[in-house]
Amino acid sequence: MAFPSAPFALWSVSLLTVLFTAAVHSNTSFEDDPLQPMTSDETVPVGGTVTLTCRVAESDNSSLQWSNTAQQTLYFGEKRALRDNRIQLYRSTSTELSITISEVQLSDEGEYTCSIFTMPVRTARATVTVLGVPGKPQISGFEHAVKEGEKVTLTCTSTGSKPPATLHWYKGDQLLKGGPQVVETVDGNPTYNVSSELTLEVSASDDNTLITCAVNHPSLSPGDKRSEQALRVLYSPNVMIHPESTLPREGEKFSLRCVGNGNPEPTIYTWDKKDGGLPLQAKPDGAVLHFSMLNKSDNGVYVCHADNGIGSSEGEYTLLVQDEARNITDPTAMSTTSGVDHAVIGGVVAVIVFILLCLLIVLGRYLIRHKGTYLTHEAKGSDDAPDADTAIINAEGGHSGAEDKKEYFI
Repeated sequence: MAFPSAPFALWSVSLLTVLFTAAVHSNTSFEDDPLQPMTSDETVPVGGTVTLTCRVAESDNSSLQWSNTAQQTLYFGEKRALRDNRIQLYRSTSTELSITISEVQLSDEGEYTCSIFTMPVRTARATVTVLGVPGKPQISGFEHAVKEGEKVTLTCTSTGSKPPATLHWYKGDQLLKGGPQVVETVDGNPTYNVSSELTLEVSASDDNTLITCAVNHPSLSPGDKRSEQALRVLYSPNVMIHPESTLPREGEKFSLRCVGNGNPEPTIYTWDKKDGGLPLQAKPDGAVLHFSMLNKSDNGVYVCHADNGIGSSEGEYTLLVQDEARNITDPTAMSTTSGVDHAVIGGVVAVIVFILLCLLIVLGRYLIRHKGTYLTHEAKGSDDAPDADTAIINAEGGHSGAEDKKEYFI
């Protein structure tokens, strides 16, 4: 006689569990009944792993058991009952039975039952919610560039979400308001497809601006799934004229370059001069206007017209030819030269003053060393001379041995 195999015995236990569960279902808590099992609901995205835990406060050596949504026994204590490698034992003690389910599928969603085989049988249920992960959003409706001032409508679509995902539009970092979101169910699948439209009136500044559609869903972290679309806008050129030199001088060569910033780049350039035609020596060459030799008569306002097929724009430049005879150069250089001249003059004056001071000092020292002297001779008996001349002659010749009397001027 053959005995039933272990899996058959476990299936029998599972059947008994179903019968007991149908007959007895308790919602009591740990406080009321320490043998009442406790579980918790879980949420997991498709492809993820969920852990189901069943606990009791006290143990009477009765075994805990987990059953799936079809009431098939998954684990009875430490014994595997269902041959599904995705389901593994996580922990088994006298008061706890925890299992994991990996690579979760939408079909795994439902109510799972934990039972303890006491008298009566006590049970608890845990609801597993499986989230359908939305696909990366796709943006459509912008296959070609549009002209400035026109409107463009973009559509963003994401599939496979459960519950339905929410779509958000951004222009750069700015959140935009799109149209009402459309949610569609999928036949034979509990997931949803969602779509949203965005209508924009574009301008030249929108060229190369990124439009982003981002998905918001409980299964995703912020920014996990998004798509970007760069706007391509056709716009008229913005014209500017750049001179070859900032100080055009009479008699020199000169040129003006016309730059048209547009999309596409301008292909047609025309030159004109206000209040009269172009001078004979001014030769246009596409975006450049050449002057073979500048003249005072070339002064005036020059206009460049640029056309890129989307539109035409113009720019202006006022030409003022400097007089060659006056040798007008860079004001910075003139200022520098003038500064050098003043420095030289100041140096010469300082040297002259120094020399004069030195001369005065030398002259003063000379005068001090050579002080002036003179002699007065008083002849003895000059009082007896009949006149002054005789007294002088007597003093000089007749009294040579007389003592001289000196006076010094200090």
